[in-house]
Amino acid sequence: MESIGLLAAGIAVLSGVGAGVGIGIATGKATEAIARQPEMANKITTTLLIGGAMAEATALYGFVVALMLLFVK
Repeated sequence: MESIGLLAAGIAVLSGVGAGVGIGIATGKATEAIARQPEMANKITTTLLIGGAMAEATALYGFVVALMLLFVK
């Protein structure tokens, strides 16, 4: 029965992969947008940072769930 918990924890940690891919794509698109309209750099950067924080939060939630699955019984 414990192996199911380990598998679930591993799956929960995989949310970090999605967050990493999402942040990478967003950063690339923000760089393209700033290259096209340099005068909007401040607004684009602010939006990028807010979106990156939200994506990173999902990865942290997955990590917390994995820790809970492993150590809370």
